[in-house]
Amino acid sequence: MVLTMGQEALVMLLMVASPVLVVVLVVGLVVSLFQAVTQINEATLAFVPKLIAALAVLAIAGPWMLNMLVEYIRRTIEAIPSAVV
Repeated sequence: MVLTMGQEALVMLLMVASPVLVVVLVVGLVVSLFQAVTQINEATLAFVPKLIAALAVLAIAGPWMLNMLVEYIRRTIEAIPSAVV
C-alpha cells in the first residue's frame, strides 16, 4: 500500500508540474533561438519571458492544479484508517 501511495504521489507530481515545465521549456527554446539568430547574449532576455510565461500558466492552470492536489490529499487522508488496520 505504501508503494502504491508513493507511485500515486509521483504521478500527481508529474501531472501538476508538467504544464509549467512544458511552457517554460518552449519559451526558453524560442528565446534561445532568437538570441542565436540575433547574436544578442543578454541574461534578462532569457529570464524575463520565462518568468512571465510561468506566471501566466500558474494563473490559468492554478485552480486545476490546486484542485488536483486537494483531491489527492483528501483521498490520502481518507485512506489512513484502512492503512492502520
